[in-house]
Amino acid sequence: MPKAQETAVYTHGHHESVLRSHTWRTAANSAAYLLGSLKPHMKILDIGCGPGTITADLAELVPDGRVTGVDHAPGILDPARATAAGRGLTNVDFAVADVHALDYPDDTFCVVHAHQVLQHVGDPVQALREMRRVTKPGGFIAVRDADYAAMTWYPAVPGLDDWLDLYERVARANGGEPDAGRRLKAWALAAGLTDITVTSSTWTFATPEERAWWSGLWADRTLASAYAERAAQGGHATEDQLRAVSGAWREWGRREDGWFAVLHGEILCRKEA
Repeated sequence: MPKAQETAVYTHGHHESVLRSHTWRTAANSAAYLLGSLKPHMKILDIGCGPGTITADLAELVPDGRVTGVDHAPGILDPARATAAGRGLTNVDFAVADVHALDYPDDTFCVVHAHQVLQHVGDPVQALREMRRVTKPGGFIAVRDADYAAMTWYPAVPGLDDWLDLYERVARANGGEPDAGRRLKAWALAAGLTDITVTSSTWTFATPEERAWWSGLWADRTLASAYAERAAQGGHATEDQLRAVSGAWREWGRREDGWFAVLHGEILCRKEA
């Protein structure tokens, strides 16, 4: 079994403002590029499952198969189990795992999926090697990650450029790569993958309800999450600067003409048979 190489710290943590976003995610809005490849019998590993909403969706899509959700943070697995139990799913289980050294034999899963994971790990190439190792020949490695520098918004509310600069500095200080989306193909090639389909997709927030939700969770996250603590403790921002960034998010959310787009890179890699 390869030695774990986890050197990154998860930037966001699991504050309520973070889970507000994570529990919104579904297979439809976060893994659409994968869904056409799923078959009812498949065995799936969902890495970085968080509160389990995507995991549960995948389990419903493979009723004759099984889905295992894993996360590096043990504390998030109880909410994930509750998500699955609340939907009456019996073909799903959860475990703690490090993507750099997965505790599964070679050629175990039909699909290995990771959503918003590689941007937070210490060695994304090693992570992809492990994902490839535990995938069956002919199976799929599916990865989707945001690209922070490619996020765009309107209007240019003073303070949101400061948010982006701050987030990228904090994420990189934690050992991650916030602009992971554009790097997925390069990482996959470095990991030895060859049959790679590359796509991209977006989340867009523009209606009053979407603006209130997206701006509110980032305004709260900037003041009260693990990200906020690391920003302050790492010397990246003062309390006043964090309050100013939070206020900028609130201001953008109130703008009737507000629009925000999150670009994601996606790779769907087929393991050689």
